[in-house]
Amino acid sequence: MSIRSTRGLYCALPFTLLLLTGCKEPEQAAASQPPEVGVVTLKAQSVLLSSDLPGRTSAFRVAEVRPQVSGIIQKRLFSEGAVVKKGQQLYQIDPSTYQASYDKARANLDATRNLAERYKRLVETRAISRQQFDDADADYRQARADLKMAQINLEYTKVMAPIDGRISRSSVTEGALVSTNQTEPLASINQLDPIYVDVTQASTDMLRLRREVASGQLTMAGHDQVKVQLTLEDGTAYGQTGALKFTEVTVDPTTGAVTMRAAFANPDNILLPGMFVHARLAEGVREQAVLVPQQGVTRDLKGQATALVVSADSKAEQREVKVIRTIGNQWLVESGLKVGDQVITEGVQRVRPGMALIAVPARNVAANPAMASSAP
Repeated sequence: MSIRSTRGLYCALPFTLLLLTGCKEPEQAAASQPPEVGVVTLKAQSVLLSSDLPGRTSAFRVAEVRPQVSGIIQKRLFSEGAVVKKGQQLYQIDPSTYQASYDKARANLDATRNLAERYKRLVETRAISRQQFDDADADYRQARADLKMAQINLEYTKVMAPIDGRISRSSVTEGALVSTNQTEPLASINQLDPIYVDVTQASTDMLRLRREVASGQLTMAGHDQVKVQLTLEDGTAYGQTGALKFTEVTVDPTTGAVTMRAAFANPDNILLPGMFVHARLAEGVREQAVLVPQQGVTRDLKGQATALVVSADSKAEQREVKVIRTIGNQWLVESGLKVGDQVITEGVQRVRPGMALIAVPARNVAANPAMASSAP
């Protein structure tokens, strides 16, 4: 290499170093700035809490059709699965023996009545003793009772529907012998409109609700005001809204749950007894509730829920929080966070406690929902 080339290289080297130094200065300045994170400022709000509970449907009324007298079934007068009305005849039992008993009782009534009337005239003239008249009058009254019983048994040969509803399949056919002491009913009638839905709630949840109501955190609605919504087995929502009607007074010792009953209109008979459903019960309104987005809450190795907030001096601060339940895409906070806290929901992965930060409104959080579920 010539002396002229070497001298030119030495002259260009300081200029190249100057250019490299000028490029690194903006990069170092950018690296020295605090990272930018998205935050959500917590606010107090009123939230309608609800519980999602499993349940099963049961008929509003169930009546087993049973024979009141023994005999042979002559006719079945209904279609299986049809809707029947109260007082509608369902079966006809052979009435011949009961008709004969009725005729005999009626003839006996006529004889005893005539004798009692004759003795009444004779006792007035003292032609017979008072005891003879009393015996004849007692026989007459006994004959009246026998006739009434024979009439009742004759009417019982016509088996009537005790309630309105949809009747099941028949367990007997024409020619079958039925008796008053048989264990199997002839059929059963289910009233399906309205229909009941029985749901179970853990006794611990009930205690928590009562504690929150007593402390004023929750405004509980009365039973007549508690609305219930259903989700069917296939995941579709049931179109009718029900109301809570009854809460069991005892706890099931095997499951530790309390049974509650709601009533639903069922005009199209979509709900059938025994169906499994999910019921959402409105518990009440929680005033001054603090909700935090789920993106801002993480759990450590011990399962403790934690959140990173921006402190007053713009530094990251880690808090241990206690959450109660989910509300859509948010957590309902019981302790650890308060109104006005800026919770980091965006850029959490690159933040460490004590790190200086630049807080901007988060862009990864949707609007708050109005209904809360009971999933812990």
